[in-house]
Amino acid sequence: MTQSTDENVIWLTQEAYDKLKEELDYLRGPSRTELSERIGAARDEGDLRENGGYHAAKEEQGKSEARIRQLEDMLRRAKVGETPADDGVVEPGMKVTVRFAGDKDTETFLFGARELADFDESVDLDVYSPQSPLGSAIDGKRKGDTVSYDAPNGKQLEVEVVDAVPFGR
Repeated sequence: MTQSTDENVIWLTQEAYDKLKEELDYLRGPSRTELSERIGAARDEGDLRENGGYHAAKEEQGKSEARIRQLEDMLRRAKVGETPADDGVVEPGMKVTVRFAGDKDTETFLFGARELADFDESVDLDVYSPQSPLGSAIDGKRKGDTVSYDAPNGKQLEVEVVDAVPFGR
């Protein structure tokens, strides 16, 4: 068994892990059964070349199987932790607000696995991973700290941590 590196780990709260597992169980069970029945019913209608219902169901089945593989991979790499403390320290599971030097506007995002953006459509936040340039620069920093980091375009950027609170607050 290979040991995973931190870059392959997806940090999840227990709640996030449970929601992803619930979605996976649904897709593997009731959803697969329903799609299989729809494909069977459409197949029974006759000529498959001109059967729009059959082709739509097969396409949906393909998307569902791809999502199952994605969820299986995410859950296999997941490391479940507690919801972070409300102590102003940037760590996975925090909603972080930053201000870039020279800019009066702030930017708020979820600090954690990018895959989380897909799992909860009610979340209207960008997600920055701890492995991203910005993420690695602010990981472990506190509210009020200012750090510099190299952006992917090679520019050096300075950012202030304005706030860090557990996600969901």
